[in-house]
Amino acid sequence: MAATNMLLKLWMLFNLLSTSHLGLWSNQKHVRVFPPTCDRIECPSFDVVHVGDGYEIRRYNSTVWMSTAPIPGISLVEATRSGFLQLFDYIQGKNSYEKQIEMTAPVIAEVSPSDGPICASSFVVSFYVPKENQANPPPAEGLHAQKWKPTYVATRQFGGFVTDSDVAVEAATLEASLSGTTWASAIEKSREKESSASASVYTVAQYNSPFEFDNRVNEIWMLFDMEDASSM
Repeated sequence: MAATNMLLKLWMLFNLLSTSHLGLWSNQKHVRVFPPTCDRIECPSFDVVHVGDGYEIRRYNSTVWMSTAPIPGISLVEATRSGFLQLFDYIQGKNSYEKQIEMTAPVIAEVSPSDGPICASSFVVSFYVPKENQANPPPAEGLHAQKWKPTYVATRQFGGFVTDSDVAVEAATLEASLSGTTWASAIEKSREKESSASASVYTVAQYNSPFEFDNRVNEIWMLFDMEDASSM
């Protein structure tokens, strides 16, 4: 746990460096690998359903995530930083059970874009709850547990440190790769079923610690119900 604590404390420093545009490290773009982080710490399990041109369809088993309230803003990077600090306090024992929880991956940010260039978007940042804590995740002020049923996800991987401009490009590229497929229709139908005006359009998953400069793995996720695909 001590090593995890140090890793998380360094997160802020290296996150700042990674988004400073100083060109200190390479920013490799497109990857398709099993995230190496998941060989070291717990990640949610999934099955690959289909591999397409520039995307992958996965089925995630039932999972539990501890999530922030929606964070308004214009920057995913800034919102993720703010949300991660809340989640860091949570796993360090700032919860109703005063229980420390092991770090997992990925940290995800659900993105609900604004309707205009000067309007704030909304971001919900989440931490994957380890299996041993999923039956009874410690509650905490300002956070809530999301319990996902088995979920289908269209994914696109990209490398480097996450920036706001890259995320927008990668999400648009995933949309284009899915265009005309059954999966795209299912994603659209699932979005239409969402009653909340702040329903997320896509999710950004980040797997790496902040001081891993090479072979970084990030993903764009677009969630959907398989029922919406099979009904077409």
